[in-house]
Amino acid sequence: MADNSYSWPKAEETSALGKRVNRIDGVEKASGRAKYTYDIQLPKQLIARALGCPHAHCKIVSIDTSVAEKVPGVVHVHVFEKAKPGSEIQWQGELIAAIAAESDGAAVEGLSKLKIQYEMLEVFVDDANLAAAQAANRATKGGGKEQTEREPGDDDDEKEFVTAEFARLFKESKYVIDGFYGIDAITHCCLEPHGATVAWNGDKLLAYLSTQNVSGTDEQFADGLKIAADDVEVRCEHIGGGFGSKFAPDYWGVAAAEISRATGRPVKLMLDRDQELKIAGNRPSAYLKVKLGADANGVIQVWDSEHWTSGGATGGGVPHNGVIPYVFEPKNYRRSQINIQTNLGPQRAWRAPNHPQACAITHTAIDDLAARMGADSMDIFLRNLGTDDARRIGGAKPSVYRAEIELAAKLMDWKAKWHPHGKGAAKGSVVDGLGLAIHTWGGGANDSNCNLKIHPDGSVETFCGTQDLGVGTRTAIALVLSETLGIPYTGIKVNLGSSKLPVSGPSGGSTTIGGVSESHRRAATDALAKIGDLVAKKLGVAADTLVAANSRIGVKGQPDKSLSWKEACNLIGMRPLEVTGSFKRGTPSPLSNSTVGGVQMAHVLVDKDTGVVKINKFVAVQDMGLVVARKQAESQIYGAIIMGIASALFEQRIADRASGAFLNSELRDYKLARLGDIGDIVVEIYEPESERSRGVIGLGEPPVISPGAAISNAVANALGVRVPVLPLTPQRVLEALQKAGRA
Repeated sequence: MADNSYSWPKAEETSALGKRVNRIDGVEKASGRAKYTYDIQLPKQLIARALGCPHAHCKIVSIDTSVAEKVPGVVHVHVFEKAKPGSEIQWQGELIAAIAAESDGAAVEGLSKLKIQYEMLEVFVDDANLAAAQAANRATKGGGKEQTEREPGDDDDEKEFVTAEFARLFKESKYVIDGFYGIDAITHCCLEPHGATVAWNGDKLLAYLSTQNVSGTDEQFADGLKIAADDVEVRCEHIGGGFGSKFAPDYWGVAAAEISRATGRPVKLMLDRDQELKIAGNRPSAYLKVKLGADANGVIQVWDSEHWTSGGATGGGVPHNGVIPYVFEPKNYRRSQINIQTNLGPQRAWRAPNHPQACAITHTAIDDLAARMGADSMDIFLRNLGTDDARRIGGAKPSVYRAEIELAAKLMDWKAKWHPHGKGAAKGSVVDGLGLAIHTWGGGANDSNCNLKIHPDGSVETFCGTQDLGVGTRTAIALVLSETLGIPYTGIKVNLGSSKLPVSGPSGGSTTIGGVSESHRRAATDALAKIGDLVAKKLGVAADTLVAANSRIGVKGQPDKSLSWKEACNLIGMRPLEVTGSFKRGTPSPLSNSTVGGVQMAHVLVDKDTGVVKINKFVAVQDMGLVVARKQAESQIYGAIIMGIASALFEQRIADRASGAFLNSELRDYKLARLGDIGDIVVEIYEPESERSRGVIGLGEPPVISPGAAISNAVANALGVRVPVLPLTPQRVLEALQKAGRA
């Protein structure tokens, strides 16, 4: 063929690649034919329901299952190892026991007959209150780091040097800001709860699992069940949300397999909605006190911060290294961290772990600097970018951010709408405001392997142990193959969602698109070269003169020296042509890259009488290297913005301080954004040749990072008052106005 190297075509040479096309599984999903884990119904299947601990902190004294075992229809009672008598439970909802029964009603009745005695223990859930956490001995000092322009002296003098140096730097600063900012914990709130439907065939386990990690969870099942990984197959054709919380079968998934093995029957065990919110993962909270100093131009010279964070009962939270201050790195900074332990469920990765919180609690400080100066916030962000050759900024190049900010400003009409903080025109009690934030993410390609089959009749199918989280992975794979082979993407069959297929990495960290694009481009390029040799021999031409396009292979511009795709495939012989494609994470490649940037701007309306915040317009400009499936990429950004609006204005985990109870763990109480809450969303993908030529870079995480900070800054611009903690509920807006004397 003309070019057997692993590369992407130039923009003007592409066919469907990068275009807006419909997803290949769209009709299947819209019609209800797509089967999710909960939809799986197996012969003689038992329904299992689990009982969550009603208390946030207690010890299990005793469990009596005898009455539950006698309930008609109950087949098996399983007590979790974590809840055996003498065990300590550290958060509400931790599973105590599961009952498998002939019907859902029998399982629920069986749970109601369990007799459990608890010993109550002290509860702490107030992660926002640092003083209370310290008084309750729930605060642990994290790491700290200092950086100054001048090198400190020897170790004995270092602390004194740093203190004096920071005092000098703040004294020399033209503007000094003292601020407090925070963001509450939110839960993953997957529409499809965690869980599995499992069945044994002899000593082989088949697990239909709602997972982001098809190729990796077979080993996790095997480890928990003490069997060989080869004896487990995990399937996940479709998933109803994961967002970082579904990389493992979890102990309840393994329990379903144990119950199935004990009963000899298939078992379905899915979490209830309140259990899903309580124990299946959350994004940790973060709060920050910061003092920053800037020069007369608003360029930050010194940063001194303390932040506290909570990842729940098992520790963790938002680390300061690499994310605080977010993206911008002043010449001089000092940071300290405190981890708060609470009696709440443990954290899990949540779409861009740590980045949304870091952005929300640091880019707000930059906006407050602009307010103090009476300057346009956009100008202050621009001044702190630096230049590509001398930058103090993380992520994308300053020139990329600068171009994206300028593009976003045009789409928002920023200069026409902007006004000094708190100085906008009012329509009755309603004021408007503008805010912005920027973000970064890696998005490098994950491991991926595929097996590509091209049949003699011209049909094409691929096999890959990846998963489609609803983002269009099937469609993207088909587009890569379509572009390479020169055939329509709609005729390509994409097989994925089984751990028995060639191993591909988990879908986390925006790593899937790069990985599957790598493996499939390589496989298709190699396959086309083999077919090209056959065609060249048939036509009597040199193989390097051939091109594949429009379902034909031949010499460009010479129809008489070409074959249809089907005719070319007939040359393969009686058996399909099989080619493997592989990529290893971290391997340099012209096909994929890492590190993107993005800019988001919000225009909001705030009612000073009611405290209600409404999104009027939201603009997102995002780079992602080479775009594979444009409509699906744009959909990712739209969805991320809606998630960001929800967490900025509505979402929060509310826990009772006395009992530790998660008070809003049902969907009727856990408020999310509705259609009327999101305003006008404008999405623009930034794809000049300089970015496109970098190759494919993942998009899942980046656009969910900036909404909180951008919306908070817009509200501050509207009111002239900072509402310090997200979500920006009406109560918090009114409290901030009252505190500032502007109610």
